[in-house]
Amino acid sequence: MTIAQRYAQLRAAVPAHVTIVAVTKVQPVEAIREAVAAGVRDIGENYVQEARRKWGESEFVHVRKHFIGHVQTNKAKLIAATFDMVQSVDRPEAADALAKAAQTLGKRLPVLLQLNISSTDRFGCAPHHAPQLAQRIRSHASLEFKGVMAIGPLTKNRSEIEGAFAEAARTFSRVGGDTLSLGMTGDWEPAVRAGSTMIRIGSAIFGPRPARPASKETATSSP
Repeated sequence: MTIAQRYAQLRAAVPAHVTIVAVTKVQPVEAIREAVAAGVRDIGENYVQEARRKWGESEFVHVRKHFIGHVQTNKAKLIAATFDMVQSVDRPEAADALAKAAQTLGKRLPVLLQLNISSTDRFGCAPHHAPQLAQRIRSHASLEFKGVMAIGPLTKNRSEIEGAFAEAARTFSRVGGDTLSLGMTGDWEPAVRAGSTMIRIGSAIFGPRPARPASKETATSSP
């Protein structure tokens, strides 16, 4: 099955109001071009330097680019300059660094608060700290608070997945915004049932993920 066929099949199954972000991590430029030609309008990357290498100065200029990896504060300016939305603001320091970078660039950067609903070894803000982090983000004129992103638990236990997604939806209701980015290839259906408005999809569009070349960059927000 081709990328175009996979995307068409997925788009037909996903409710029209739900945005599909095609996760292009480790995918070659040719695969991204094929996805965009098939109708993909949102793409996501975990690594800022990899994204800059693949996208170049003008390629994919009409596609919205999402950063979904861990925000390292020393790369905040590169992230703010490269992406149209940052989905992974998980602590005040990340918000402050991105705000400073966006202000320097003269742009207002849409961001999502990353929530940890799965385990202690993942990045993300605890649900009970989310209102304070949302307030911190909103205090910066150069950031536009859009809502919440979360990664589901690594389990096949349906009730555990649904419980985690329900927690994310409750937190989203408390902090506000218009975007709940919840759900990946293996769990997008319960995510949409929980109220997700945006899903992050890799292998269901591109097929099995190719091997990653050696890199100094790290991230754990990986669909």
